Amino acid sequence: MTETLNYERLLEQCSEISRAAGEVLLTYHQTEHVISKKSDHTMVTEADKAADQLIIDGLQSLQPQLPVISEESPAPAYAVRRQWDRYWLVDPLDGTHEFIKGSEEFTVNIALIEHGKVVLGVVHAPTTGNLWRASAKTEAMLLQPELPAKTISARKIEKDDVILISGHSEKGERFQNMLNKIKPGVNIPMGSSLKICLIAEGKADLYPRLGKTSEWDTAAAQCVLERAGGYLTDTQMRPLQYNTKDSLINPEFFAFGASQHDWSTYLD
Repeated sequence: MTETLNYERLLEQCSEISRAAGEVLLTYHQTEHVISKKSDHTMVTEADKAADQLIIDGLQSLQPQLPVISEESPAPAYAVRRQWDRYWLVDPLDGTHEFIKGSEEFTVNIALIEHGKVVLGVVHAPTTGNLWRASAKTEAMLLQPELPAKTISARKIEKDDVILISGHSEKGERFQNMLNKIKPGVNIPMGSSLKICLIAEGKADLYPRLGKTSEWDTAAAQCVLERAGGYLTDTQMRPLQYNTKDSLINPEFFAFGASQHDWSTYLD
């Protein structure tokens, strides 16, 4: 039987861990980076590794019995993972390309997964100090330095004036065809899970991702978005699920606000 956890207390603890990891990242930000490539040809820096170790140590001190999947650590085979009822899913530096370029568009992502669903998520933006968090038992909140914490809500989409947000690398023909059909009022390029958090805040309406992402890229922000009244679905309009297959690569997806609009109709 799965142990009952105190989500509210875990949110506070994970928030502190994410802020501590953010401080580590800031010590490396806008400096020269030692960059290496992992087996999947993605880039990793010393900053990723340092933040990763801090987060893993912190989470294991909170719940020693829970396994951790992190972008910077080899994941166990699915034959092992499929036995897990609950585990942590972490991206210590979401937006490595932006981080290396000196951009502020990077985040720390910490999520708790239970039976394939994300039940707790913390997203921290180190350069601004902003922190978005939610759980299955609590509201979606934005915490900002020197300001009171506030509840956030995704907005209902105005189909004639969609505020679309996209990744810097989202430039393919299918994406452009989708834009031509939607005719958004504005398209804001941005890095990392910040895109999903802005939709949760009601500052954007739609983020279509037609390229490759991994499960640790979306989980924490998905929890925030869903608790804010929004949605994160695959292109068949089904909520993203976690740890359901051998690969940890996500399907293509849509993150969108508080209107259940079928965005799949805009895809070729």
